[in-house]
Amino acid sequence: MAHKILIAIDSFKGCLSSAQANAAAMEGALRADRHAEVVCVPMSDGGEGMLEAFEAVTAGKRVTVKVHDALGDEISADYLVSGDTAYIETAQAVGLTRIAPERLDALAASSRGAGELIAHAARGGARRIVVGLGGSATSDAGIGMLEALGVKVSDESIDMSEFIFNDREVEIVAATDVTAVLCGPYGMARIFAPQKGARTAAMVDAIEARALRFAHRSRALLGRDCSDRAGAGAAGGMGFALMAYCRAACVPGAELLLDLADWDRLLDDALCVFTGEGRADRQTLMGKLPYVVARRSRLNTPRAVPVILLAGEVVNPELFDRSVFNSVIAVNPEGTDSARAAAGIADAVQRVLLRPARYFI
Repeated sequence: MAHKILIAIDSFKGCLSSAQANAAAMEGALRADRHAEVVCVPMSDGGEGMLEAFEAVTAGKRVTVKVHDALGDEISADYLVSGDTAYIETAQAVGLTRIAPERLDALAASSRGAGELIAHAARGGARRIVVGLGGSATSDAGIGMLEALGVKVSDESIDMSEFIFNDREVEIVAATDVTAVLCGPYGMARIFAPQKGARTAAMVDAIEARALRFAHRSRALLGRDCSDRAGAGAAGGMGFALMAYCRAACVPGAELLLDLADWDRLLDDALCVFTGEGRADRQTLMGKLPYVVARRSRLNTPRAVPVILLAGEVVNPELFDRSVFNSVIAVNPEGTDSARAAAGIADAVQRVLLRPARYFI
């Protein structure tokens, strides 16, 4: 009887897409056992690559729209439609990689383009909109996004009279693996803004102050405070705006993908699961994509299927004590090009399957 191997690897950012990493792992699996049944599920946490991953499991169709990037330049961006659900990848519109590093400006960047994608999907008839929050260049607490949805925000008032969802019944889901809150030492300004062009402490302080003001005014207007909820700080505070103004549920993007792929059924008779990401560190164990895969495959299932984590780099390997992953393998040194990274993944999978007793502990 052929063994079933499940593969669900995140992208190795700047090196391999999820699909490329999965293909490399499949190659290694078939080298070890050419009769193996290998099932690959492209993965995303809601950031770059989200559309590709959801496209693979939904057979949805892409829609191309003219929107604005984080600095206001007009660009083309896609979103995905499957049935009455639209999947929005925030990074398609206001992604960090769309802006040259020297032009990044966390204080000026706007989430408007993401709102333009959401508005287009809503006007097109979507009854459910899944918004992937990851890889953004923005830190505006979602104000730009809300303005594109018809909310008028000024220093004096917040006017929702033309809010697009006033007269539409649309379920909004925020997909992310970021658990950061909106403000404070673990908020989006302190943790993420420096990566997005907040080059001085004064810029970080200004972003924090703006978010605090908006959170206080939103609470007074809406009668609820979402700023301390996990995920509020995702995409520079877009998570907060979606939860507060659209009553969005905030869920891990990986969970949505696994549900769509019918992962729990796929686990039946599986020999093992390979998951992975470019860098495995303390954050991996705090709910990142490989942890979600492990939880669904090994920790929260009657039959604990062995889970192997493959990473380009493993930081503080002593943190990984086999309580979550059966084995953690560094497949290539930092800076390796995509061809060598793919070869490293294939070789690691082959080694594991040829000597399972060593790795399935």
